[in-house]
Amino acid sequence: MRSDRRFFMQIAGSALIGTALPGIAQAKFEISPARAREVRFLGNENAAVTVAEYFSMTCGHCGNFHRNTFPEVKEKLITTGIIRFELHPFPLDQLALQAHALCRVLPNTSYFKMVDVLLDQQENWIRSSDPVAKLKQYAKFAGISSQDYDTIMSDRAYLEAIVEMRQNATRDHKVQSTPTFVINGEKSFSGAMSFDEFLAELNAFGI
Repeated sequence: MRSDRRFFMQIAGSALIGTALPGIAQAKFEISPARAREVRFLGNENAAVTVAEYFSMTCGHCGNFHRNTFPEVKEKLITTGIIRFELHPFPLDQLALQAHALCRVLPNTSYFKMVDVLLDQQENWIRSSDPVAKLKQYAKFAGISSQDYDTIMSDRAYLEAIVEMRQNATRDHKVQSTPTFVINGEKSFSGAMSFDEFLAELNAFGI
């Protein structure tokens, strides 16, 4: 497995070469390490149980979880205020880093909508002959031009902040694969599980 430093250096050295999508509003984006590190969450901020998901935008298991299980998690656990659900980037490759970087320049509401779109249509862009061009198409839905996209991907400090989040997840929570879920910073489990399997993991926390 490549080291995180080598992983970032490969990313940093890579050459990067008008219609709104329903649900994604064109919003002002921000390129900064602070924006990269913002905790993105849905649900009750003060919920007794926090679920932190570490995921990669190019991970098929992550896409499967978000398409098939997450809608029920959102309906039954998030919107009801039972859990606070956080999304944390754990990019497994260069393309995943670019997709995470695209999403994380956006404010919270648009962030989650862009993540939903990219995971819903994951096969469409990761299997494309030119996946970066595909990502640029999705970026336009949020008002991010091709030039803006290149500016985002050339900001070393911004990208490095995302990679650092991956390193911290490995150090602090022993994350090795995606998706991995960490409950209240204590218990962790992995895999694209069903809703019932996911709920069973939360039983120890009174859910």
